[in-house]
Amino acid sequence: MSSISQYNRQIILPEIGEEGQEKLSKSKVLVIGAGGLGAAILPYLAAAGVGEIGIVDQDVIEISNLQRQVIYKTAAVGKSKVKEAKAMITELNPLVKVKAVSEKLSGRNAISLFYNYDIIVDATDNIAIKYLINDACLVTHKPMVYGSIFRFQGQVSVFNYQNGPTYRCLYPDENLNTLNCEEAGVLGVSVGIIGMFQANEVLKMILGIGEVLNGKILVYNTLNNEQQKYDFDKSDFQIITRETFEEKYNKCKVEEVSFESVLNEMDNDEVLFLDVRNADESPKINIKNQIQIPLMNLEKEIEKLDKNKKIYVFCQYGIRSKIAFELLQKHRFKNIKSIAGGALAMKNVLKEEMI
Repeated sequence: MSSISQYNRQIILPEIGEEGQEKLSKSKVLVIGAGGLGAAILPYLAAAGVGEIGIVDQDVIEISNLQRQVIYKTAAVGKSKVKEAKAMITELNPLVKVKAVSEKLSGRNAISLFYNYDIIVDATDNIAIKYLINDACLVTHKPMVYGSIFRFQGQVSVFNYQNGPTYRCLYPDENLNTLNCEEAGVLGVSVGIIGMFQANEVLKMILGIGEVLNGKILVYNTLNNEQQKYDFDKSDFQIITRETFEEKYNKCKVEEVSFESVLNEMDNDEVLFLDVRNADESPKINIKNQIQIPLMNLEKEIEKLDKNKKIYVFCQYGIRSKIAFELLQKHRFKNIKSIAGGALAMKNVLKEEMI
């Protein structure tokens, strides 16, 4: 089957034609995250004939993912998301070149990855990673296609497009914390709708058609099918250069320890275990020298912590604890470590200790 036949239904659109299809075939798009949003974005970019697609995600497929990450099958549980996503794309459209990067996006790999692509798509549900994507896009002069979901409401925008507003212009407070899908819950179709909105923005930019969501944010509610579009302006913010990027993301290295290695410190009065989860989260961890301050409240309640004590920070999985680690470092706490795997790993260790 020739590429002309494969893409006939879109080539016959006057706004696309063979010239537009050629633009698609020469384009390179990097998708950060192969979860719910990525599962909606990737098939449509591949089916449209985007020439090269990069996928960055370090996770493996879990049974709970299948409710919304519909490109994966039950038999793939436990396998790498990016490898399975690559196999799906190759089967759907062998003409597309796919690069699967089974790593977590970080300050150490973002810049080098972004330079190789035309458009960067944020398909994550992690606030800290969204700021990292934004800042790396500023350094590399790439547009960022943003998507997020909170329960039944989704948001879509395009940042840093033709020197337009950035993620920091819309959300300047980096210390705000919101629940992700695992914590707040989500309906699979909500993620699919927002992901397809994102794919649509990517295709419009490549083809040079329509009105890109530049300086605008689309808010869509799946319960009542209402949508609003709000304008926002480019604001004055600290310029992100390669130097400031390196200073921010690569100077501070989060120190992680296993819970097993600090079991003997559970009764040490000079040690504090800081739980940055919300009060209603399970499993419950009960340690004598423990304090709970949700991450979203940590900065305003930081005076509750003693800078002279050794502090072990934990959350549910070990993600928010790293954000808390950096926040404490910013406030000149010296002796801090993050517990790898969070409360879930801790609970398993405590169970074994009781046997």
